[in-house]
Amino acid sequence: MMTNGALKLDRIDLRILCHLQQNSRITNVVLADAVGLSPSPCLIRVKRLEKAGYISGYGAYIRLEKLADVQIVFTEVTLSDHRREDFAKFEAYLRNVDEIIECHLVSGGYDYLLKFMTRSVVHYQSVIESLLEQNLRIEKYFSYIVIKSPFIKHHYPLEKFIQT
Repeated sequence: MMTNGALKLDRIDLRILCHLQQNSRITNVVLADAVGLSPSPCLIRVKRLEKAGYISGYGAYIRLEKLADVQIVFTEVTLSDHRREDFAKFEAYLRNVDEIIECHLVSGGYDYLLKFMTRSVVHYQSVIESLLEQNLRIEKYFSYIVIKSPFIKHHYPLEKFIQT
């Protein structure tokens, strides 16, 4: 069912999303059983959720530390000018920097919060220096080197945020 161009989700849809985000490799038969449907209606709902954009993809979480040394760095960035074109240029450039894995425009004392994934602090420094050379109007930046990540959640507590 659609309301205002958006799919109206019910409790079963939310349960499907919860199960898929915790295990995207779950078979349709197991998923259907877990949410109280038969396989055919369950598959129809999953396809509808995909088509409506609630499911943007499926993937595997890789433990990069098993492959190589990884350094995570969070960086606060303040731009010198706050014109729309400055933000657009900055964001467009960052999309092509492989080491930047998250970019958030935020309110408060700075403009952006970036998450970098690099091989080392030296690698991070070379990436940030190359950004500074690009005339992206970076006024200042502050770096926070991650020492340890006690946990990282890869799923959202949907039931806490969504009214049905």
